[in-house]
Amino acid sequence: MMEKSEKEILLLNSNKAFESLLKIIESIPSRKRGTSIETNERDKNFRDVLMHLYEWHVMLERWYREGMDGDIPFMPAPGYKWNTIKLLNLQIWENYQEVTLAQAIKKVRLSHKRIMDLIESHTNEEIMTKRYYKWTKTSNLHSYFAANTSNHYSWAIKKCETIGMSIACS
Repeated sequence: MMEKSEKEILLLNSNKAFESLLKIIESIPSRKRGTSIETNERDKNFRDVLMHLYEWHVMLERWYREGMDGDIPFMPAPGYKWNTIKLLNLQIWENYQEVTLAQAIKKVRLSHKRIMDLIESHTNEEIMTKRYYKWTKTSNLHSYFAANTSNHYSWAIKKCETIGMSIACS
């Protein structure tokens, strides 16, 4: 049996975690899924978590597009630096307060698919080789893709489990 490549593992882990995330949300009765919980944390409901993921997918797509066009993308977003990421995440939260959970699910499903298609479009070598693309600087595509898919989904699963438990107990 052939061993899976890092690319295949990334795709598998990302898709598996994404489906697990959606199952957590679907496990809550539909009439309660839009409920916000009492917390001092930024994300108070499933929509908040999903739109956070969506916006980071969109940022990754911008970085990728600009980088592949030969530019060095501004990261994480114009007007923000990595040390102001909390402010960026708060701005993301504020931007999506009018979105419904149904819209959030649709948006994040589509953005997840677009990122999986980007990963699919590359060879394992292109994904794993550091400095293969100038815009990834000393890193590789894998680190960008994993940070915005499987790793981010692990965070989202924990967040949604907490939200789900609070909703179920209310």
